[in-house]
Amino acid sequence: MSDKRFRVIYKEGKISGCKVIVDRETGVNYLFTWDGYAGGLTVLVDKDGKPIVTPNIDRYGYDI
Repeated sequence: MSDKRFRVIYKEGKISGCKVIVDRETGVNYLFTWDGYAGGLTVLVDKDGKPIVTPNIDRYGYDI
């Protein structure tokens, strides 16, 4: 088990792209996007506007 609080569970792209990052303490999912030197971070939400939560992230063994 890692000491890092955040874990990347999905990524695509090099110069422009995106990553899905999970907070290992809360399970909340974030989307980070970038294009060149610009980027942005936002909470991923479901259709009701509630944060998407991935419980027990370490159990599933995501390795990116």
